[in-house]
Amino acid sequence: MPRLTPSQELDKLAEWINASPTEVSIDTLLEQPGDNAPRRTLQRRLALLVEQQRIGVRGVGRATRYHRIPQPSASAQTSTAAASAAVAISTADYVPTSAEGADIRAAVSLPRHLRKPVGYQLDFLSSYEPNHTAYLPHDLREQLHGLGRSPADQTPAGTFAKDILNRLLIDLSWASSHLEGNTYSRLDTERLIEFGQAAEGKNALETQMILNHKQAIEYLVLQPENAQVRTDTLIALHAFLSDGLMADPAAVGRIRRRAVEIGGSVYLPIALPQRLEELFGIVTQMAAEITDPFEQAFFLMVHLPYLQPFEDVNKRVSRLAANIPFIRHNLCPLSFIDVPQQAYVDGMLGVYELNRVDLLRDVFVWAYERSCQQYVAVKQNLVPPDIFRLRHRQALAEVIGAIVRQGEAATEEAVKDRMPASVLPADQEHFVQLALSEFGALHAGNAVRFGIRPLEFGEWERRYRDGATDKNA
Repeated sequence: MPRLTPSQELDKLAEWINASPTEVSIDTLLEQPGDNAPRRTLQRRLALLVEQQRIGVRGVGRATRYHRIPQPSASAQTSTAAASAAVAISTADYVPTSAEGADIRAAVSLPRHLRKPVGYQLDFLSSYEPNHTAYLPHDLREQLHGLGRSPADQTPAGTFAKDILNRLLIDLSWASSHLEGNTYSRLDTERLIEFGQAAEGKNALETQMILNHKQAIEYLVLQPENAQVRTDTLIALHAFLSDGLMADPAAVGRIRRRAVEIGGSVYLPIALPQRLEELFGIVTQMAAEITDPFEQAFFLMVHLPYLQPFEDVNKRVSRLAANIPFIRHNLCPLSFIDVPQQAYVDGMLGVYELNRVDLLRDVFVWAYERSCQQYVAVKQNLVPPDIFRLRHRQALAEVIGAIVRQGEAATEEAVKDRMPASVLPADQEHFVQLALSEFGALHAGNAVRFGIRPLEFGEWERRYRDGATDKNA
């Protein structure tokens, strides 16, 4: 039997509820034949139908009941259609939300002056017990494990992330920066990361933000031993991500020493530096104790920004830190691709001001499902990157560029003479062979990768066409 599309599933659910003569509970809906959707998925569909005003809802918690909405009279159909269109527009750039998530969205959407100022609530953290408390229910974690399991699940830690590194660098750098208001397009980001070409008309800070993400991702993926939930790892991520972006350069990679405010929020984070350092250690230790990778990732997304341990760039640190357990367990990484900025902001406001995680959880689940569609399904079509080449790409560019510009022959001796100190002795023989193979594939179209101008390459090629030395030169 063909699988129903999401829109058909919503239509079928709305039709069934509107045809029922009585109010129905979610348990009743779960028992209906022909629909084996998990409870969480069903909750999201119901919340969306309520928001679209296609069904009604009454009660809260276990007493929640869904019911039909009376059909409008013919004279009212025009206004009803207009209202439906308005709802469709308002939900077009959002994620499907649970009933709890919709409630949080409504609360944080109130004007700022109607929301009560709040400070850091220690009970929010202390009430969490690793491996006993769960922000993500067991059945939801099982569902996510099924989605994120990769073909590399039996290989060394970090293998899957390395296999898709080129694409992950672009997607995660762009999507995470986009959530901060960065205006680079994905294509601009690809050109910047792959060719070093900054987009015209963009602020230099936006370019720096993208490049900072690239370095931070490489720090975790190229050396899997760095992918650990530890204080030094999180501080290193902050150092990479905030490089060149902080008003005070000394604040890069350092726990903040002054009070901060969060724009658009009535939440006031802790200001005392000693207390911050203590809680930063506690949050990190609690996260490290969580055994389930999805629960660990979500805990970091919740509690790192809530604590605000750094002067800025806290959410960016949390988004990359959330990928640590996925790298370690060879699960599909979380790229945040296509995540609506407003949905993410509202989810964080729900954490800051209400200590409620439901809306951020809706965003997390949707984002992970989206990431899996991007990576797991296309894994077989990707050519795994040469990790050695990635690690030494700068040295490779220096050596090849220097040999061409100096008009030398591409020989083993020439490469060895210009061997950078950054290439370890154990890697030097491999480096030489890699450089010579690059010369074998070098042509006018790809020489730009090594900073070689067309005229420089043309002159060198005339001297050493087909690798033969021009003895009369």
